[in-house]
Amino acid sequence: MTQHNTPGSRWSDLDRPPLNAEGLHRALIRPGSLWTSLDVVDATGSTNTDLAARVSGVTAASGPTGGPAAAEGAVLVAEEQTAGRGRLDRTWSAPARSGLFFSLLLRPGDDVPVERWGWLPLLTGVAVATGLARAAGVDTSLKWPNDLLVAVNGEERKAGGILAERAGTDAVVVGVGLNVSLRADELPVPTAGSLALADALSLDRETLLRAVLRSIEQWYGDWRAAGGDPAASRLQEAYAAGCATLGRSVRAELPGGRQVTGEAVALDGDGRLVIATEGGGREPVAAGDIVHLRTADAD
Repeated sequence: MTQHNTPGSRWSDLDRPPLNAEGLHRALIRPGSLWTSLDVVDATGSTNTDLAARVSGVTAASGPTGGPAAAEGAVLVAEEQTAGRGRLDRTWSAPARSGLFFSLLLRPGDDVPVERWGWLPLLTGVAVATGLARAAGVDTSLKWPNDLLVAVNGEERKAGGILAERAGTDAVVVGVGLNVSLRADELPVPTAGSLALADALSLDRETLLRAVLRSIEQWYGDWRAAGGDPAASRLQEAYAAGCATLGRSVRAELPGGRQVTGEAVALDGDGRLVIATEGGGREPVAAGDIVHLRTADAD
């Protein structure tokens, strides 16, 4: 395919066409749907930052959004993120239109106790993996707590991540970054991957986004109807089934510099990773960086 390299042109890479915002809106915004609005912007620093600013109706200092306070189900998609954020303030960046970079606003409200809101990033991981399996034929596994892994030439590679942040007193903004068409020479680090490198059956970003958002809607609806109970909604079971961390030797690098080494044996009712330590105890980890030790390049 002939490439047109006009600087700044949205058609500079014809293998990566822009999203059709109107088509996505027609497909996803309907009466009774979780999704209430969907906006696509050419570029922004962080969709999470911009969407969080909408919660209070305050315009983000450097973002393209603003206006009235957002309702639950607002979705903001960026063709390119220039300051995308992951956990531990890590940056996430990729060429324009090479992936899916979006955030969504959820308000679990009185249906779900606040102490169960920590399941939202895990729920999103399950939903994204389920949606990608259906739409792209890709077996996506989950690295606790928020990484999306695919197999590239038999090796685990990180193809995406999830970041959930409280916004105001009653809302959570969940951001998803997913490498779709990223080529080997565009990878930010050797351990990164993409759907293209994992031989996905489809790289059509509109098809993938529709499938992922519909999957999130289904999982979120079931979880909310169950009062956020991860067992009753089968979320805990589904996450454990798709989690590449369970059954592995791991090192948990915890806040404050402490480390815990052992085997990841379970996911408890609060979404914490339970590690059987070398001393014979079991320690639940609520937050931390997990290193897979059994496979050299799994992390």
